Amino acid sequence: MEIGAFIKLQRIKQEMTQEELASGIVSMSYLSKIENMKTEASPEVISMLCTRLGIQVDGEKDVTIKEKCEKWYNSLFEVNDKEEITKGYQELNELLGIVRSDSLMMFEIHKIRYFLILGEMSNALDQINHLNELAGSFDSLHKYYWYKFKGNYSSASGSYNQAMRMYKLAEEKLDLLRLPEEEIADLHYIIAITNSKLRNTLEVIEYAEKAIDVYRKNYNFLRCAQCHIVLGISYRRLKMYDKAIKNHNLAKHLGELNKSKQIIQLSNQNLGYLHSSKGETEEAIHYFEEVAKDEEVNLNERLLAITSLIKEYHNIYNFDKAREIIDKALELLDLGKNNVHYKLYYYIIHTYKFAIDGEDKKFQALVTEEFIPYLKKQKDYGNLVVYAKMLGKYYEDQGRYKDSVKYYKLANLTYEDVVNL
Repeated sequence: MEIGAFIKLQRIKQEMTQEELASGIVSMSYLSKIENMKTEASPEVISMLCTRLGIQVDGEKDVTIKEKCEKWYNSLFEVNDKEEITKGYQELNELLGIVRSDSLMMFEIHKIRYFLILGEMSNALDQINHLNELAGSFDSLHKYYWYKFKGNYSSASGSYNQAMRMYKLAEEKLDLLRLPEEEIADLHYIIAITNSKLRNTLEVIEYAEKAIDVYRKNYNFLRCAQCHIVLGISYRRLKMYDKAIKNHNLAKHLGELNKSKQIIQLSNQNLGYLHSSKGETEEAIHYFEEVAKDEEVNLNERLLAITSLIKEYHNIYNFDKAREIIDKALELLDLGKNNVHYKLYYYIIHTYKFAIDGEDKKFQALVTEEFIPYLKKQKDYGNLVVYAKMLGKYYEDQGRYKDSVKYYKLANLTYEDVVNL
């Protein structure tokens, strides 16, 4: 890392102005040239600037810091212990605050990933904004992770088109770098996931297959399982059901070998979707029940499964069973008030509750005034199709054909948008 960029980064981190740093050492204009690498300052000037910033120059410590950084970077995955990740972060943040190291810029870029893993979206955005004015000094490796982690942020925010643009910029850097093949596979995997969100089904298969080849070779069976799940989803969308079932069962088998409840139940959830899309209600219910009753599964997955069960029982007019499931769903919902998808589950559960109990005014008010606008705002096209059709059918049964046509039309237009994404 160039000394000018290093000094600029440390000054910005310490919220020090150029005037404050330069005072009594160099002119502000000369400091600006140093920071923007338009001149090479003497060792004496650099030493004085570093001293004012409270930075030590210690080559031996830098070797240790690089090793610690690499270990910490490799730990930045959701499956790893958050306490250990945080402990590593705190140690490095303290070290890099007092020792000049070439690892500082890469560490600052990896902070974006760190904050995302902890679910601290505002801190991740602050870090992106903090680094924006330094991006011009990034080398190819810095740019690769900069684009990748900005893509991670956009994806976590639901901005999948922006995420894809960032991932593609990162992918363009691969030819300039010698990265470990598992790192390249990770980029291919997240590109596959993002393509899945955008319904680019053929691209999903292409990138997931690239990733899974590396994961198989390196015996990373959990990542293999995740690739099989995304492949299963893609084949379901292509109505290639045998291939979809094969991939979900392979994922489930790998989850069982690794004793990963998350993988097992994610496979069951997707097998439930698959059988539901084929109209095989009993099979769909079986798989959704497996997830909903598993108390070891995270609350979000259980709520997803239990709301899927409500839909299945409603669709076959088993309203007594649907009411029973709704009561259980409301109990789960009370535990998930801080869940990021709380509103969605609230609307789904109460939509079916009001519909089944014949509370027409509440049903109409909730769906037309709250739920449909919420789905439009969230760009949740899949659910928008489902509940616009449900509302269209309700108005059709009421003989309100003008309103019925309005919502059937909304469902059809939304479906076309999904297909053309």
